[in-house]
Amino acid sequence: MSATVTSPGSVGGGILRKTGSLHRERRWALVSAYVFLGIFAVLFLAPPLYMFITSFKGSAEVANLQGSPWMIRNPTLENYTAILGDRMFLRFFLNSAVVTALVVFITMVVSTLAAFALARMRFWGSQVLATGVFLTYLVPETLLFIPLYQIVGGLGLLNSIWGLVLVYPTLTVPFCTWIMIGYFASIPKELDEAALIDGANWMQMLTRIFIPVAMPGIIAATIFAFTVSWAAFVYPTAFVTTPEAMPLTIGVVSQLVRADTFAWGQIMAGSLLAALPPVVIYALLMDYYIAGLTAGATKG
Repeated sequence: MSATVTSPGSVGGGILRKTGSLHRERRWALVSAYVFLGIFAVLFLAPPLYMFITSFKGSAEVANLQGSPWMIRNPTLENYTAILGDRMFLRFFLNSAVVTALVVFITMVVSTLAAFALARMRFWGSQVLATGVFLTYLVPETLLFIPLYQIVGGLGLLNSIWGLVLVYPTLTVPFCTWIMIGYFASIPKELDEAALIDGANWMQMLTRIFIPVAMPGIIAATIFAFTVSWAAFVYPTAFVTTPEAMPLTIGVVSQLVRADTFAWGQIMAGSLLAALPPVVIYALLMDYYIAGLTAGATKG
């Protein structure tokens, strides 16, 4: 039998070539990631930037088609003063705040209890029910608002913020429950056993152990419920037609568009003010939101 002898130089050269190849692949992957990230950043940031620029233009400058629409020649704050000085706009803001606060409260109570029961209290059909809860979130709201319109109308809640409080949880509860199920399932089961040995009941386990431990997941679900409730457009468009009960999302558009006349400057200013609360909340609680969404990826 003959043995093949490999020189140390050839082995080292092979390792260097392989290392160099991996380095080039990683570099190209990094460059490609930054290129696509830059493209998507431009696509997503262009509309808010255009809204911001237009909100500082007067009606005459908006109507002037000469020159670049991305330039401001005569900046003015008249759009913001007109919006903030309008009592109807403040009414829209109050309606959105009340509806959002109530929906978030209802959503978190229902989602927390449902997720805890489905994730920790094993009973017959719990897995099927958990899957069904999430599948209801996949049904488009454009299909649900027709039967919901009949239900809300039958209850006499059309043109009322209470009708929105009734239907918004159909959008928020399924997804928030799914988030919470993943988070509760990632908590070690030894905590359950220790609490049961100490004589705690299920409600005490939830309030004293699971809610403090699952706070990042609860915050993530709260942010989602707030965003959906604040930015909802289809349901209020279908269920509310009187200005007194309109939330901010449709109130700005309905009151600033008259026939074929568009007050573009005020529309952009009102839209930016309407988008400000979710942006502030995401900026302050982004770490908790990411932690809550990624918690269900691992189970302890």
